Amino acid sequence: MLDKKPFEIARETLKQLTANKLAPTPLNYQRIYNEIANVPNEPAFPAERLRDIALALPTKTPGQQKQRGLLESAINQLNWDGVKNALMAYGGFSPPAPAPAAAPPLVNIPKPVTVLAEPAAPVLTAPALTADFFGQIARLIEYAQPALGNDDERFLEQTKTLTTALRQPDANAVAVKQLLTSYGHRLSFAAEDQAEIKQVLLKLLHLIIENISHLSMDDEWLKGQVDALMVACLPPLTLRQLDDVEQRLKDVIFKQTEAKTRAVQAQEEMRQMLAAFIERLGAMAESTSSFHTQMETSAKLIEQAKSLTEIAPVLKDVVGATRQMAQDSQNARDTLVGMQNKVAATEAEISKLHQELDRVSAQARHDPLTGALNRQGLDEAINREVSKVRRMDTPLCVSLLDIDNFKKLNDTLGHATGDVALTHLAKVAQEVMRPQDTLARYGGEEFVILLPDTPLDKGIEAMTRLQRELTKRFFLAGTEKVLITFSAGVAQLASGETGVDAIKRADQAMYLAKRAGKNRVLGA
Repeated sequence: MLDKKPFEIARETLKQLTANKLAPTPLNYQRIYNEIANVPNEPAFPAERLRDIALALPTKTPGQQKQRGLLESAINQLNWDGVKNALMAYGGFSPPAPAPAAAPPLVNIPKPVTVLAEPAAPVLTAPALTADFFGQIARLIEYAQPALGNDDERFLEQTKTLTTALRQPDANAVAVKQLLTSYGHRLSFAAEDQAEIKQVLLKLLHLIIENISHLSMDDEWLKGQVDALMVACLPPLTLRQLDDVEQRLKDVIFKQTEAKTRAVQAQEEMRQMLAAFIERLGAMAESTSSFHTQMETSAKLIEQAKSLTEIAPVLKDVVGATRQMAQDSQNARDTLVGMQNKVAATEAEISKLHQELDRVSAQARHDPLTGALNRQGLDEAINREVSKVRRMDTPLCVSLLDIDNFKKLNDTLGHATGDVALTHLAKVAQEVMRPQDTLARYGGEEFVILLPDTPLDKGIEAMTRLQRELTKRFFLAGTEKVLITFSAGVAQLASGETGVDAIKRADQAMYLAKRAGKNRVLGA
């Protein structure tokens, strides 16, 4: 039968379908055809049904999209193993790894063959895959583990299995590859879960902050806190950004506590004054009632009097009572005036506290004109960076820059244009700087830039890039285009040196740059 041609097998298949009175269905035709051709009668690959299943799977995350793509590719290739692996990875299970029976050990391979795809692009050779290389991969996985959380026990167990295998002295290349492939599938889902959790938490935080702002629209100090938190919650999130907001809120909370304490005191004073006022009113009412009774009695005595001798004592009593009433009224008036003055002074003090609170809320550690850190903010930032240098032994560069010819700019175009120049420089610098860099206004037209994890040569390059960027941008003073330049000195923090000393060395280098012709950067 094997020597028959396909059309002959097909013709014989149709004859047997007719002879056996079988329905000409695809399954019947395939079964008889395989029997005649002497090939295994395997069931047909249900491609269409599997495609329907693939289309029904959700694709909310990139990992799900990737796995569905792999599933569709396996269906198109009629590959059952590919379908199985894709579905297991989609459900968060690890595809079974084939046993690496005949795979050679990866370590101490005597004479590997180097394969080159093209003369200019060599393929990685086996000696590079050493135990040390696998150990580095294991450390990389362990370093990334905290960012993925510890909630998924199965993922933690898979991580431990992989790192243990990577640290085996006779690690097998094929086995490690299979473990890495399986781990990669699981890692994609874990990373996507953490990213989604972060997004949801940010949304919840935004909702809480917005709700607070809507409930307290009249409290300017609270508005400052809300604005700072809203800025801090904008991605990308950085520890430096959150730390800055934390310092702002500490100032605001301190002032808030002070204002609240003073407000409570003011309320107590108002309560005491109100109690004294009511007491004074009661005394005045009693005095008025006594005076009224005495006036009625005196009037009757005058009516009954038959001579001036009898009237004189009554008039004396009336005059005395009237004087006492006048004195009581004067005392009450003086007391109320004193209360009124005290209330006015208390209100003025509370208003002053709230004004200070508003100012601190908006400008706690930032320059109000440029938005850069002020001197207090710079002191805290440089102390933080110096501590990091001491702790992690990383380089830190401090740059001090000064706008060239700033006095001439002010004298020629006015102080308003000078302010625009300062804000223009700060804006361009913040756009060019890295997220971890810090900009602070040091005073007048001077700025300090902190460049962590940056050696001296790279710090000079960074300031030179900022200079080039400034030469490409201008701002308008009326209809006149204005370009500004700066001179800068850069100092790398030395061992045992304080941040203040590094700024002083940068200042000296900046002065030399001015003397050398301006618009240049010199290292200290």
